[in-house]
Amino acid sequence: MVILGILGSPRVNGHCAKLLKKSLEGAAACGAKIKLIELIKRNIKYCMGCCTCFETKPELKIGVCPLKDDMSSILEEYIAADGYVFASPVYDVYVSALMKTFLERKIALTYRPKELTGKLPESRVPANFLKKASIIITGNCSDEYREVMGTPCFEAIEGHLMIEMVETVDQFYVGGIENLAPEVMAQRLSEAYLIGQRLVKSIEQARSQTI
Repeated sequence: MVILGILGSPRVNGHCAKLLKKSLEGAAACGAKIKLIELIKRNIKYCMGCCTCFETKPELKIGVCPLKDDMSSILEEYIAADGYVFASPVYDVYVSALMKTFLERKIALTYRPKELTGKLPESRVPANFLKKASIIITGNCSDEYREVMGTPCFEAIEGHLMIEMVETVDQFYVGGIENLAPEVMAQRLSEAYLIGQRLVKSIEQARSQTI
């Protein structure tokens, strides 16, 4: 089993990154192979809205994008994984620009014929809820603002997961991230570790029920 972590923070050693890495440690402790994609280190161009990737070549697992960058190889890693941990800081009440750009370009994993314009596209490789995901969102506003700060971020990511038929296991908002006392941060890291473990166990359970 492969669990893929996707970091939407530009700070690869920041708090959001530490929480993501700790969740991957939890997944590894349950026997999963873990991989980490730090979006800031990848060449991902902005979507041009041409619709080429999701309106042509339905036989492909990944739609062909005219842009030449790292996104195709990232999506190869993405569809090969069994589970995901998305992590992003809140920037202006939404996911970071890095995460948003990644989500936009992930539309290449869907297909919709031109005659069905106006309808939602369908996943090229639906996971049928055998793949799972967890989401970690960090914000400077305290936990009491989870609904205002965290919910838009969770919804942004889950909108894509819905089309892919990937169920969310955990939504973890960590507020007041820049001012957490060391003992509180340690507790949040412990919670992130358990998130990774729950993710693996949830995937295992879903697969056992299909046998």
